[in-house]
Amino acid sequence: MSLGDQSPLFYYRSHRMIDRIKIERLVDEFVKETDLFLVSLKVSSSNRITVLADTMKGITIDECVALHRYLEKNLDRSAGDFELQVSSPGLDMPFGVIEQYYKNEGEQIAVVDTDDNQYSGKLRNVTAGGFELETEIIVKGKMKEVKEISFNYDQVKSAKVILTIG
Repeated sequence: MSLGDQSPLFYYRSHRMIDRIKIERLVDEFVKETDLFLVSLKVSSSNRITVLADTMKGITIDECVALHRYLEKNLDRSAGDFELQVSSPGLDMPFGVIEQYYKNEGEQIAVVDTDDNQYSGKLRNVTAGGFELETEIIVKGKMKEVKEISFNYDQVKSAKVILTIG
């Protein structure tokens, strides 16, 4: 018998995608009884689950651990192995949900609009439809004038807190 007559034998590990909708439903169930809100949920093709959550005061490690344990307990590993990470969004991450605008009202933020214009200033008057940015503009080459620019959320490509030291 020659090698050409033999079929190679391959073992494939069964790989099932974790159901993103199920995870989102579990997170929603958990956050109902807390001050937490979901910022982002990602499930990769290799079943790496990344949950970013926050609170208006800033999420604690204990809150991340509690959410992680709840998800771990309610997800079935026999249905598919997974890696689970629960954390806060990074300080340099653009806002993903409206709650982040409310949380950071009064803070200095950077905004890029859908036309790629860049603005910075103090986040003011956050509503369900948009916000205002209190910014300084230079008038006539020298004088600075405070101006409020209104944004609807659909005009914003990205917005994030400006990190300051001190």
